[in-house]
Amino acid sequence: MNFYSTAFFATLLSVLQRCLGFLYRIVLSRTIGSEGMGLYQIAVSVFMVILTACSSGIPITVSRLITKYRTENAPQKERSVVSAGLTIALSLTLPTVLVLFLLRTPFSAIFADPRCETVFLLLLPSLSFSAAHTVLRGFFWGNKEFFPYSITELVEEIVMIVSGTLLIFHLTDPLEGAKRAAVAVTLSNLASFTVAFLWFFKKGGSFSSPKGQLKPLLVTSVPITAMRSGASLADSLVAILFPVALANAGLSSADALSAYGTVTGMAYPVLAAPSSLIGSFALVLVPELAENFYKKDKKKLKENVEESVLLTSLISCLFIPSLFLFGTEAGLFLFSNRLAGQIISFSAFFLLPLSLNMISSGLLNSMQGERLTFLSFCVGTAFFLGCTLLLPPLCGVYSICIGFGAEAIAASLLQLLFIKKRAGCKIKLAKAVFLPLLLCLPALFLGILLKKLLFLFLGEIPATIVGCILLTLFTLILYALFRLLPKGILPLPKKKAALQKN
Repeated sequence: MNFYSTAFFATLLSVLQRCLGFLYRIVLSRTIGSEGMGLYQIAVSVFMVILTACSSGIPITVSRLITKYRTENAPQKERSVVSAGLTIALSLTLPTVLVLFLLRTPFSAIFADPRCETVFLLLLPSLSFSAAHTVLRGFFWGNKEFFPYSITELVEEIVMIVSGTLLIFHLTDPLEGAKRAAVAVTLSNLASFTVAFLWFFKKGGSFSSPKGQLKPLLVTSVPITAMRSGASLADSLVAILFPVALANAGLSSADALSAYGTVTGMAYPVLAAPSSLIGSFALVLVPELAENFYKKDKKKLKENVEESVLLTSLISCLFIPSLFLFGTEAGLFLFSNRLAGQIISFSAFFLLPLSLNMISSGLLNSMQGERLTFLSFCVGTAFFLGCTLLLPPLCGVYSICIGFGAEAIAASLLQLLFIKKRAGCKIKLAKAVFLPLLLCLPALFLGILLKKLLFLFLGEIPATIVGCILLTLFTLILYALFRLLPKGILPLPKKKAALQKN
C-alpha cells in the first residue's frame, strides 16, 4: 500500500469517526440545548487541560523515537520507549486524579458556573487510562500501524455515541444532560484504552526497562506538552472568561453561556470538517517525514513538505465557498440555530490558516523542531487571547472567531518559515498556499448566482445541498484544470504506464 493509499484508508476511518461525532453533536445540542452544551464544553475544556499537561507530548515523541530506532534496527530501545512513556503518563495522572478529587471543593472555584464541577468530576476517572492510551497510539503511529491507531479512535467515538444517546434520551434538563454526556466520555475512554492494550500485545508489543529512555522522552516531549497544555489552558481560560466578557458587553449570563456553547459545540465542529481529512493525512505523513529526516534524504523531505502543504490548502479551500455562502442555512438545518450558521459563514475563510497551522506543527515536530513549534504557539496564543477577551464590546460573540483566525495565521506563518530553514533545502510554498485560495474567487462568484437561482426553484434545504455539491465539483474541476493535485494521489498514471508496457 503506497503513501496516498494508506492516507486514503486512514481518511475513510477518520471521516467515519468525525461524521458519527458530528451526528452526536447534533443529538446533544437538540436534547440538552446550548446551555447544556456550554456546561459540558467548559468541563471538558478543563479536563483536556489536565490530560494535555500529563500526556500530550508523549504520543508524537514515542512515535518519532520508535521511527528513529526502527531505522537504526534497535528493537530493545523501541520497547524501552513504550515502557518509559507509560511510566511517565501513569506517574503524572494517578496522583493528579487523587489530588483533584480530595481538593475538589477549592478546585471548583475556577468554574464561573458552579454546576460545571459535577460534570468535571464525572470526567476525572478517565484521566489515567486516557493518558496510557495515548502512549499505545504513539507505538502504533511510529510503527506505521495506522489501522489499530484509527480503529481505537473509532471505538471510542462509537461507545461515546451509543452510551451518550441512551443516557440523554428524552432528557431536557441542561445540567443532567451535561452530566450524562460526561459519563459517556468516561466510558468511551475506558473502551478505547482496553482495545488498544489488547491490540498492542496482539501486534507483538512488549515492555522492557524504561531506563535510558526516560530522559530523552521527557526532554523531547516537554516543549510539545507545554505547547498543547498552553493551548488547552487558553481554551479553558476562554471558556471561563469569554462568557464573562460577553456579559460585561451587555448579554445576560444565560445568553453569554449559550453563545459560547453555540460557537464551540455547534459552529466549530462544522468548521473542523477539513481537519478529519488533513489529520489523517498528517497521521501517515509524520512517521514518513521523520524517517526521511533521520536518513537525511533531502529530496524526499522536500517532496513531503511541498505536497503536504499543497494538499492541505486544496482540502481547506474546497470547503470555503460552500461554508461561506450556505453556512447560515447549514446552521439552521443542523442545529435549528441561526447564530451557529452565521458563525460558520463568518469563519469560513479561516479554514485555510487553521488547516495550515495543524499540518505545519506536525511537520516541524517531525523534524525535531519542538521548541520552534512552541515559540510559534506562544505568538499565536497571544493573538487568540487578545482578540477573544478584548474585542467582545466591539464584535460580540464573533471576537472568539477572530481570535481563532488570528492565532492560526500567526502560528502557521512562523512554522512554515521554520520548516523551510530546518529542512536545509529550497522549498517552494507560496504557490501551494495562495493559488488554491485564488481559485475560491470564481467558485464564490458562481455560488452567488447558484444560490439565487436554486432558491427560486427549490426549498431552502434542497437548494443548500445541491448548491454545496455543485460548488465542490466546480472547485475540483478548477484544481484539475490547473493541475494542482500532487503526483501520486491518483492511480491513473500508473495504469497508463502499464498499458503502454503491454
